[in-house]
Amino acid sequence: MRIDSHQHFWDPARKDYGWIDTLEGEAARRLRRPILPPELVPQLARERIDSTVLVQAAPSEAEAEFLLSLADEYDFIAGVVAWLDMEASDFEQRLARLQRRSKFVGVRPMIHDLADPEWMLGPSVRRSFGVLQARGVCFDFLVRPPHLPPMLRVLREFPELRAVLDHIGKPNIQARQLEPWSSELAAIAQHPNVFCKLSGMVTEASHTSWVPADLEPYVRHTLACFTPQRCMFGSDWPVCTLAGSYAQVIAALEQSLGPLELDRAALARIFGGSAAEFYRLGAT
Repeated sequence: MRIDSHQHFWDPARKDYGWIDTLEGEAARRLRRPILPPELVPQLARERIDSTVLVQAAPSEAEAEFLLSLADEYDFIAGVVAWLDMEASDFEQRLARLQRRSKFVGVRPMIHDLADPEWMLGPSVRRSFGVLQARGVCFDFLVRPPHLPPMLRVLREFPELRAVLDHIGKPNIQARQLEPWSSELAAIAQHPNVFCKLSGMVTEASHTSWVPADLEPYVRHTLACFTPQRCMFGSDWPVCTLAGSYAQVIAALEQSLGPLELDRAALARIFGGSAAEFYRLGAT
């Protein structure tokens, strides 16, 4: 099985995608429109991708229902990572309702859009992390480098939390900046329950002039920290189209992995096995 661990669908008519309204120019032309499964299906077929994990793109529980309804309709969607209000006093009850849906696989707040990098350390949010840990529910960390130190504090407090770092933590690839991202990534990787998505890299590079070689230092360091056993491919489609097509994103990752001379088993983990294990895809 080849699995894309990170892609999105949306319909701006739903009016809960605030970030879409801020887009301008080419970004608005590409993304401020309905983007739904029929557009992605032929691209998955061309790249031999069997299944995907559909990830939230709006901070609303109504969107979670919208995504789960798409997953019910389209078999290629193996799981849904949904938004849930981590500050809600009844978070556990809300989570329990989602857990009754067969394709619900995890929770993701949009941390990288929040003004306070230490939001995740608030008492109500930490209480919700405890619920996620106790229930064994996956958590996607959507963060930037300033959020990595507070993320480490969360991981130390909740050592059994099943977590994945989206987009390798969004380092500044365009500026070729490695520190402090590289040191903090290594510290995060010391937590054995944490996986990492090899995703979202092309949009952290120059949108118009990036080449696969720009990604190689970041891919190499991430693989050294997490090993293929805890790394998973994600396209971040359609956000990735700001910098490259679905096919170009896969080709760039494959080219970046080439110098590492990984065996077939390692590549199978990155392009499917790690996502299937982490999200328990297909589990009953």
